[in-house]
Amino acid sequence: MSPRIAVITGASGALGQAVVTRLGHDSELALIARHAAPAPHGMLTLAADVTSDDAMAHAAGLIAKRFGSIQALVHVAGGFEMGEPVHGLSRASWDRMMDLNAWSFATVTRHLVPLLRGGAGGSIVAVSAAAAARGDAQKGAYAASKAALQRLVESLAAELRADGIRVNSVAPATLDTPANRAAMPGAEVSAWTPLDAAADTIAFLASDASRAVNGQHLTLG
Repeated sequence: MSPRIAVITGASGALGQAVVTRLGHDSELALIARHAAPAPHGMLTLAADVTSDDAMAHAAGLIAKRFGSIQALVHVAGGFEMGEPVHGLSRASWDRMMDLNAWSFATVTRHLVPLLRGGAGGSIVAVSAAAAARGDAQKGAYAASKAALQRLVESLAAELRADGIRVNSVAPATLDTPANRAAMPGAEVSAWTPLDAAADTIAFLASDASRAVNGQHLTLG
């Protein structure tokens, strides 16, 4: 079910690594992270800031040189922070969440969509969040940024439909990661989404098996 060549952003994080493992069984991968590690099994690894137009232009050029075209883009990169209440929200907190979770999607797709078009279609999968559905205390900037990401996903899905490129997102509530376990030691982790289950859903959306799904957000519970 996996694509032949896929690009994964945020590849060094917990979910990113799970996606790399899942797609790496039968795909060639280009991995983008803020700080690149040595390439596993000959994969192309690139250090790039996904919010930087120049950095993504350079990364896309290297991917094009190595692969020519791609069949899937999985945009895992993003960020979360508990912030100030809305009436005390700083511009720095707002910009940080919007840059990481919304603007990064625009920057990444600006430079990688041409490689999908060069491959005669494909799939884009973003990682949004269940929090995009409604606000919560001290999460205003985060929820707004993930909601903005979902609107960008829907808009891009409509814009690329004619090119045979599908655009969807997965929307986790709480992922079962070491960081989340450390931050919430008393939580009921059985209700959290295992990383391998999230990676399986992403692999489905990245594959031709989901060819009838476009502009959707699959909530992971």
